Amino acid sequence: MTTNNPERQPFLVVEPPSHWLEMRLGELWQYRDLLITLAVRDIKVRYKQTVLGIAWAVIQPLAGMVIFTLVFARMAKLPTDDIPAPVFYYAGLLAWTFFSQTVSGASQSLIEGSRLITKVYFPRIMIPASAIGYTALNMAISAVLLLFLLIYYGIMPSVTVLLLPVLALLLGMTSLGFGILIAALNVKYRDFRYVVPFLLQVWMFATPVVYPASMVPEKWRWLASLNPMAGMVNGFRACLLGKTPDWEVVSISAAVGVITLILGVAYFRRAEDEMADIL
Repeated sequence: MTTNNPERQPFLVVEPPSHWLEMRLGELWQYRDLLITLAVRDIKVRYKQTVLGIAWAVIQPLAGMVIFTLVFARMAKLPTDDIPAPVFYYAGLLAWTFFSQTVSGASQSLIEGSRLITKVYFPRIMIPASAIGYTALNMAISAVLLLFLLIYYGIMPSVTVLLLPVLALLLGMTSLGFGILIAALNVKYRDFRYVVPFLLQVWMFATPVVYPASMVPEKWRWLASLNPMAGMVNGFRACLLGKTPDWEVVSISAAVGVITLILGVAYFRRAEDEMADIL
């Protein structure tokens, strides 16, 4: 039997965070199934009605590898630390492409998902966070080609390859930190729609993707490592190609990435209560 008594009807009061560092991790865990659902939906939407399908995951880093090998290795004669140029560039692009795709996808996700945000309550941070599902799948597919390149050039990874899961976690945290932060800013300041592509282009050349980290003068490496992707690209490339990472650079970059994630989530939580009204 139903009742029309409003006092007996269940209800949920949604309040904004009381403190700027309140992240409500328990709530995020409660909605973990939603995160998986959004990630799967994003993957299906992006590959739906495409002729080449998942091959697009390899085409972007492969095209970049070919162009960088011809322009920077053959024409500009930039060093590659005694590593075959195709392997050197592809290994760096593997980490960079994951970062750039995650930041790009997350930054636009709230605008694209505005209808969902304005209809039902759930932690809004799940929408930009779900972008990592698509980019993680792309990275896994792209890594298969790198494996063939390593075999072709006879490069054997050293024991440092065991650190790749840790670096992958740090790379994911760094990418999500910037993606979540820019997503929140993009809701209020739509200029970021135009700023992000330009920023990522400049950022790539400020990161040792097309040149080795050894080209940076030693006295300035601590400054270069404040770019969180400098340490991530250096670490990924070194671990995959049997080299020793520059642990000082990796450590500083990782710390900057973790701090960015904390600040990004904190700012997102702060701005979350206004998102539905703005969108």
